Amino acid sequence: MSSNTIETPRSSAEAPNYKRNKASHSSFEMIAWLFMRLSGVVLLVLIFGHLFVNLMVGDGIHAIDFGFVAGKWSSPFWQVWDLAMLWLAMLHGTNGVRTIINDYAERNGTRMTLKTVLYIAAAVIIVLGTLVIFTFDPCPAGAVTDLPSFCPVP
Repeated sequence: MSSNTIETPRSSAEAPNYKRNKASHSSFEMIAWLFMRLSGVVLLVLIFGHLFVNLMVGDGIHAIDFGFVAGKWSSPFWQVWDLAMLWLAMLHGTNGVRTIINDYAERNGTRMTLKTVLYIAAAVIIVLGTLVIFTFDPCPAGAVTDLPSFCPVP
């Protein structure tokens, strides 16, 4: 009986050449990895706290309307809570997509283009979301109908 030998996959003759530059000695990737773990834990607390307050406390989902959001955002606590949730979620997601782009985009130009689009989109969403949270006016001047109960009567 003859013994059949199976060659190891990707023997040295068939191994693909690694074409990217050698990694620098910076600790950016380690910090990014650590950020993903820590921000994920903090996001769990923020998101489940957000869901609990919005869905379980009071009348639940039936109470969520313009007045509910306006009442929450009239408190600096909830502004900071929602701001932290926005910033961490966007940075966490951007870091994850950056990792995927680095893993799957083979050409340097493609990788740079995709990451530039990603960073611009993340920055725009963070800036606009921050502006909405801090410039939201639940009691606009001149509005006479359907104002929340905490707005002064004109």
